[in-house]
Amino acid sequence: MCLAALFSVFAGCTAKNDETETEGKAAISFVDDDGYQINLGAPAKKIISMYSAHTENLYALGAGEQVIGGHTTCIFPAEAAPKATYDYQGDPEYVIAAEPDLVLIRPRISRAAPEFVESLRNAGITVVSLYPNTLDAFPDYINKLAALAGKEEKAEELLKVFDAGLNEISDLTSKAEDKQTVFFESTEVNIRTVAEGSMPDMAIKFAGGKNIAQGALPMTEGSSIAEFGAERVLENGEGIDVYVSQRGAMNAGGNLQSISERPGFDTVSAVKNGRVYVINEKLISSPTFRYVKGVNELARFMYPEIMDDVSAYISDEPATKRDFANLITRCLHIPVYVPSSSKYYLENRDTHTYGMFEDIHWYDHDFDYIETAVYSGYVSWRKGEDGKEYFDPDSGVTREGLAKTVFIAGDFSAKEANTAISDLGKCGNKRIVQILVDNGVFELDENGSFLPDKQVTHNEIIQALRFVK
Repeated sequence: MCLAALFSVFAGCTAKNDETETEGKAAISFVDDDGYQINLGAPAKKIISMYSAHTENLYALGAGEQVIGGHTTCIFPAEAAPKATYDYQGDPEYVIAAEPDLVLIRPRISRAAPEFVESLRNAGITVVSLYPNTLDAFPDYINKLAALAGKEEKAEELLKVFDAGLNEISDLTSKAEDKQTVFFESTEVNIRTVAEGSMPDMAIKFAGGKNIAQGALPMTEGSSIAEFGAERVLENGEGIDVYVSQRGAMNAGGNLQSISERPGFDTVSAVKNGRVYVINEKLISSPTFRYVKGVNELARFMYPEIMDDVSAYISDEPATKRDFANLITRCLHIPVYVPSSSKYYLENRDTHTYGMFEDIHWYDHDFDYIETAVYSGYVSWRKGEDGKEYFDPDSGVTREGLAKTVFIAGDFSAKEANTAISDLGKCGNKRIVQILVDNGVFELDENGSFLPDKQVTHNEIIQALRFVK
């Protein structure tokens, strides 16, 4: 037996289709997606992930502390970004020097950098290649990933939540009487779409939509990309209710401006009606638990009256900032914000940094809507004396705070005649308050006072946001 093969046996990874005595006796045993028999005596404690989806899923499984590094594109959750970064196009010695007991890759990496992968195996490092080509393969992929990290019970729990989330969205959109037809642009080059059965195609179905490119075939075996073209888009233009463009490092569709400026695209119903949306590929094409959020976004694009319904918030109870962020994102139908650049956390900024709130974690139920409302500039945040960022989700919302948000989000003009406001001098944003009172957005009390510091209710927020056009 050659030295490389011997190392492979000790590391738990044997050559393709090589039956060994350890198979069946190992605590963890399966064939990976490159055809290698994997045998591990125990879960890995030092993992390097060369694919962002693996990293994200490991954190979701509760194995984040076992991840000692990842590829340069691993930026979600935010706590994964500062860890050591590696590039499979670089020197494998950097990975070898970190002494991981497991390196996770996917078949694309094996094809793109075979010498890099072979160097790791020759150094005695266990390399496991995983990637689910279809949504049906997602549970098996997660279960293998969980086994490698010793998180099988958590995987079972999360997969149940995953399925329940998809079913809940489907149940909600099934109530829509007018089923929406969607064109999904996967790449701006040649206006390509997605293949039937791909994750984005399935997402359209889960979201209650009809794919105008139904039956599109993959460009190559295993690809999610399919040919379509501008000519066919225009041929079907009147029947396209919603136009969705996928944006990201791997596949980049057009942006809102470029799509609307294409010759003839002004005849497409979705373009004419302002129903062109951009979605981050990480939410819709990447095999992670956030796929449910991507499906939810598609459903929001198609059926905002159902998915952004705020009837559960109707109340005269005082609203918190958490409530405020939810109501803003829903009432204004703002697509959720997700950073797309792998260099996002390397950039210096004076504004809030995505995912860095000390009091709102990435697994918080309202994380996306809070981050979106803050990123849009509609909800305030603060930097503490410790230099860390805080959202203060349970604090209240004042009338003046609501006024500032409504003014920024809306389009209001000053009136020639001004309503007398007895306590205008107590307002920090006098001009904003005056304009909104004059436009009928806010009423004064019996003493003609605005009461800038008074906490607002859910109903007051909903009512004020109705003035935003």
